[in-house]
Amino acid sequence: MTPESFPSPVYADTVLAHNFEDAKRYFLDSLLEIHYAHTRMLAHQGIISREEERTLIAALDGLDRNQIAKAVYDGAYEDLFFYIESLLEKSAGATAGKMHTARSRNDIAITLYRMTARRELLKMAAAVADLRCVLLDLAGRNIDTVMPAHTHTQPAQPTTLAHYLLGACEFLGRDMSRIEAAFAHVNLSPMGAAALTTTGFPINREETARSLGFEGLAENSYAAIAAIDYMTESAATVAVAMVNLGKLIQDLLLWSTREFAFLRLSDAFVQSSSIMPQKRNPVALEHARILSSRAVGEAQAVLTCAHNTPFGDINDSEDDLQPLVFTMFTDALRALKLLAGTIRTVTVDRDMLRRRAGKDFLTVTELADTLVRHEGMSFRDAHHLVAQTVQTCGANDDIRNIAATLLTLRPSLKLTLEEVEQALDPENFVRIRSIAGGPAPEQIRFAIGRAQGRQREFESWMEKKTALLDRAHAELHQTARS
Repeated sequence: MTPESFPSPVYADTVLAHNFEDAKRYFLDSLLEIHYAHTRMLAHQGIISREEERTLIAALDGLDRNQIAKAVYDGAYEDLFFYIESLLEKSAGATAGKMHTARSRNDIAITLYRMTARRELLKMAAAVADLRCVLLDLAGRNIDTVMPAHTHTQPAQPTTLAHYLLGACEFLGRDMSRIEAAFAHVNLSPMGAAALTTTGFPINREETARSLGFEGLAENSYAAIAAIDYMTESAATVAVAMVNLGKLIQDLLLWSTREFAFLRLSDAFVQSSSIMPQKRNPVALEHARILSSRAVGEAQAVLTCAHNTPFGDINDSEDDLQPLVFTMFTDALRALKLLAGTIRTVTVDRDMLRRRAGKDFLTVTELADTLVRHEGMSFRDAHHLVAQTVQTCGANDDIRNIAATLLTLRPSLKLTLEEVEQALDPENFVRIRSIAGGPAPEQIRFAIGRAQGRQREFESWMEKKTALLDRAHAELHQTARS
């Protein structure tokens, strides 16, 4: 390798050597599967002879994976593809070159990216499903656990822990739907697009797609090479999921503080201090938060790298970008798994939640509603009277004091002291909100049942897609040995 010949030493050092290692790490298995599938298809179509097929399959079977894994880029071959081709030539001779009939590194590369991305999406799907299962289980054990809900980070109204957790389960359910959609768009085969315009050979794109576990074609050959929304959609799916996750983690961290004391993490998920013996630092939640933030940043970086690139075959969205995609998936997966493990062993202080739900005048919205129902007042007048009552009570938020103050301010009310106190009871507040999606126990039980049904559907989807890919892998290698 001289400075005048390709590759330049600096190009080899800064680009090709890195890409060679990344390709071995991420794409070797998929590359070899493409070789098997394409070779079989060429033989079935009569483009190569059966004898040539047997020679090529034997050469593929004879590859030493350990040797390939240990190979170091030395400039003799441009990339892993050409290095593998050189190994095949050593055992199959000139016949090895026939394997590349009717294809290009272009359609091979995009196929590699899609084959690896679909597995990453399934890993993420499993982690989202597990976290959602943990939250559903916790919700089922806290249907009657009354707690304060916050708006603008301030105490607002009573709800239940189950109601809150089901809200998280809903966005996780939408995350699952986004993963399903992303998988459907990723799991389409570009093979046969060749460089950009297909080929003049009578190939069977559908056969190659089925052999590799794809569920259809990335049909337009230009778009199969040039369009990268299969990748940006995956990045967007990860970004949305991690933003959702971050909001949940932020609340859990707040609830774990001594000031809130709603939750207590298991000793297995907290660290002490090197100087302060009393400390119980919720480090697992902190790590989950930064990992989710990292994944958001990496997803944004994927989109940024793809932005304003040409609609064509371009390196910007290929070898140098792909490791960032996998890092994004890895960090998202770490965050999801860590959070699920942390929540699985958390202890809820139900008494603390109940006490806090009965403080800070959190139930007075229902008091205003009660005035509307029983006194015939407009809500605005009722709101004004209750606000006046709260102001008069000052810091004394005891239910009896609130009720007595209201009746003192407006002695003409027909409501009894007991009826006013019932209106101010946190359990009553929750129980009476039995509208669809509300925190009343009967609504929560219905919502849990429906969420569990969606969970079963998603888990069935994961099993089917995993089985599809596993079956294609097994059949491809079984065919190769036959």
